[in-house]
Amino acid sequence: MASYRAIPPDANVRLAKKTSNLFRARARSTAPGLDVSGLTQVIAVDPEARTADVAGMTTYEDLVATTLPYGLAPLVVPQLKTITLGGAVTGLGIESTSFRNGLPHESVLEMDVLTGAGEIITATRDGAHAELYRGFPNSYGTLGYSTRLKIELEAVRPYVALRHLRFHDLRELEAAMAQIIADRAWDGEPVDYLDGVVFTADESYLTLGRQTDEPGPVSDYTGMDIYYRSIQHDSPRPRQDRLTIADYLWRWDTDWFWCSRAFGAQNPKIRRFWPQRYRRSSFYWKLIALDHKYAIGDKIEARHGNPPRERVVQDIEVPLEHTADFVEWFLREIPIEPIWLCPLRLRDTDGDRPWPLYPLEPARTYVNIGFWSAVPTAPGQPEGAANRAIERKVSELDGHKSLYSDSYYGEDEFAGLYYGGDAYSTLKKRYDPDSRLLDLYSKAVQRK
Repeated sequence: MASYRAIPPDANVRLAKKTSNLFRARARSTAPGLDVSGLTQVIAVDPEARTADVAGMTTYEDLVATTLPYGLAPLVVPQLKTITLGGAVTGLGIESTSFRNGLPHESVLEMDVLTGAGEIITATRDGAHAELYRGFPNSYGTLGYSTRLKIELEAVRPYVALRHLRFHDLRELEAAMAQIIADRAWDGEPVDYLDGVVFTADESYLTLGRQTDEPGPVSDYTGMDIYYRSIQHDSPRPRQDRLTIADYLWRWDTDWFWCSRAFGAQNPKIRRFWPQRYRRSSFYWKLIALDHKYAIGDKIEARHGNPPRERVVQDIEVPLEHTADFVEWFLREIPIEPIWLCPLRLRDTDGDRPWPLYPLEPARTYVNIGFWSAVPTAPGQPEGAANRAIERKVSELDGHKSLYSDSYYGEDEFAGLYYGGDAYSTLKKRYDPDSRLLDLYSKAVQRK
């Protein structure tokens, strides 16, 4: 509160954080940032109630390290270690439990929020601030910042047994995904975790995870072996693998999915000497930040006589039945591979669209599709041409796009997609009456 009051009244309130998982460039600010350095720990775990009270800027790395000794984990653990709980709730998060556990904000029982009005209020599903509880997800800090969250936890076992199923046809993969989600099982075995990777139109995989207590050898993808390469195989039978629960939760972090290859970290000759403590998403993100600051990549392209590249770093959701439609279009139009698939269904079925700023339909299955790279630009193309084409295709297929990266929507189009009718303006008037916080369009599209 003291830090909030120290920010000049005519300056927008912005977080002072050392790490971020956002990929939106932002205008510089000369005003002091909001000091959240004291909000980085787990406050308490109740193993009997299976709940945890957590400060808003606590990373999932620290949260999971605290809950696993109790045999518990958050219902959804986003893929990267330095994603914060507050960030996943206000900006959305997803992982391979989302087909059964929804999104991180759905496991929040209550949260304390520092609003734009400079008050700390407690928001719950049915309390006096229920509309803020509902409107907080996908608000990206434009309504306030969570200082404490009480969340549900679930029991987990020490190991995860994996089956990697190969598909030569995206329509067959889509059908298999639908069956697995409906049955919560495949070929007689339960499925606790589900995600997938598409390498090409005729090489794609679903990875099915099953929690187990059975002891035995486990794989390690924090050293020379690379997790996403372990998925690939030519056999008609699933490739099997086993990981500890901790290594499974962080299987994508060591190589930032597959993005570490851009830095040479997957080259065995380089990887051997790359310090293990730097094989993690937060370090690669720092390298990306340096590239953005000094345009290193564009300068290298220019030396080779190539145009600048357009950054295409996005996660989108489309209804399950449009998964193959989108992926086939994407593989034809956007030269990026691999891409990630992660199905989700909302847990909350209260009301038509219970989370107004990201209005997924209850009882409908969606698939998150993630792609993170850059594509060549063509002379005469407008800025963000590839991203804009993706936005149009997603809307055409009745989907939605996360806002952690670049967006190019017009203001009216954006409002129709993300403001939930009058929900957002009503919340802004109540919880940020003096506009101390940026509005969502200014932040997500105009990069202010």
